[in-house]
Amino acid sequence: MADKVLMKGNEAIAEAAIKAGCRHYFGYPITPQTEVAAYMAKRMPKIGGTFLQAESEIAAINMVYGVASAGLRVMTSSSSPGISLKGEGISYLAGADLPALVVNVQRGGPGLGGIQPSQSDYFQSTRGGGHGDYHMIVLAPSSVQEMAELTVKAFELADKYRMTSMVLADGTMGQMMEPVDLNFDVAPAPEKPWATTGTEMKRKHNIVNSLSLVPEELEKLNIARFERYELVKKNETMYEEYMMDDADIAIAAFGIAARVSKNAVNEARKRGIKAGLIRPITLWPFPDAPFKKAATHVKQIISVELNMGQMIEDVRLASECKVPVTLCNRVGGMIPSPEQVLDAIVKASK
Repeated sequence: MADKVLMKGNEAIAEAAIKAGCRHYFGYPITPQTEVAAYMAKRMPKIGGTFLQAESEIAAINMVYGVASAGLRVMTSSSSPGISLKGEGISYLAGADLPALVVNVQRGGPGLGGIQPSQSDYFQSTRGGGHGDYHMIVLAPSSVQEMAELTVKAFELADKYRMTSMVLADGTMGQMMEPVDLNFDVAPAPEKPWATTGTEMKRKHNIVNSLSLVPEELEKLNIARFERYELVKKNETMYEEYMMDDADIAIAAFGIAARVSKNAVNEARKRGIKAGLIRPITLWPFPDAPFKKAATHVKQIISVELNMGQMIEDVRLASECKVPVTLCNRVGGMIPSPEQVLDAIVKASK
């Protein structure tokens, strides 16, 4: 049995990134993700890497752009308002088709909001994050183990599809401590013939740029990019189903809400109510298939969220509005309790 270490979720992300070959981190402190930067500040100098606390979130994301252009694995992390500041740079990364990792450990909002956990950046992350037509690959962990594993997965997918990936966690996931097995396989970074690494006069110059002033050319770039996105949808969608085979009531939840909901599902089963859980792991691409299937045999789907109702829109689209989809939520840094979710299940079953 592999040895496990007790780590915070934020620390697990940082160590997993190092294991994935990331040797460049640029960030700026903001609660509740500051431990990612603090961990990198300790580790990077010891392994020949680069840690730099930038003068701002805007500066940090543009440093990521530079390292990604050189074909190296690079990451930044922040929390909700900090991600908003990075939005323009994230759009530039997408426009230049650069692989990189952005970590968002969410806090309550809008504005400065509070420092308690939230899932209110769902729209921001799954609809792009900045201006223009583009997507990021968005991964949502629900344990500290997944914080580590999905960080590695995010780097691998970013390189595979030349896309920016995001690990979208709520503040609880970043701050909670659990045993983690860090002895997992990591695929080496692939060759990147497009990178700006210097020609040595042996090849043509590579140019990394998001500017395209000829409308017809920009149209072609966007269409080609979305064809690549379709491959991501086809090949990389991830989700977990729990007790869904005979379920009459389905819960949709991710992150900490999924852990709470699983407890509620177990209690409902004890009471003779056939409840089940669908947990999206990729928020983009969203796992439509299990919800479409669930809509053929459940009476209702309940979306459990730490926001005013965001993922619920994707659940409704995926289930094609064939069954009612209702919301069970808390906001402002509050987390739904298992009892609250169970109450929603009981009401739906009547």
